[in-house]
Amino acid sequence: MADHPIQGLMTTAMENLKEMIDVNTIIGEPVETPDGGVILTVSKVGFGFAMGGSEFSGSSSSDELPFGGGSGGGVSITPIAFLVVNKHGVNMLHLEQNTHLVEKLIDLAPNAIEKIQEMTKKQGKKQEAKKKDEDHSPKENLDYDI
Repeated sequence: MADHPIQGLMTTAMENLKEMIDVNTIIGEPVETPDGGVILTVSKVGFGFAMGGSEFSGSSSSDELPFGGGSGGGVSITPIAFLVVNKHGVNMLHLEQNTHLVEKLIDLAPNAIEKIQEMTKKQGKKQEAKKKDEDHSPKENLDYDI
């Protein structure tokens, strides 16, 4: 069986969409800053695709019916954040005000973990110092002879 005309429409449309979208569309090309850091753009990509076709009945001398059809597609690219990598660490700078709570928690998690570790270390040092002071302090004799 010969290829149906709609297959050609699908192939052409999908190849054109494939050319428009690649990995650099979502995570942009890295830009190096003068201080040695790197900035990457993070984008939200959406695309749509539609197609349709019909075979018409008519007076045709061949066995094939006339075909009419069309296809279309579109791409939407919206930058949503910048990923900043430098000597101070990795930071995500959101452009949208309505970022989800989960995303904010993920962004804050490394800093929170570091602060908890610092607090735990300080508490441990305080307890060690207190124990050391107790071990070296003079003890009173509280035994009384009656």
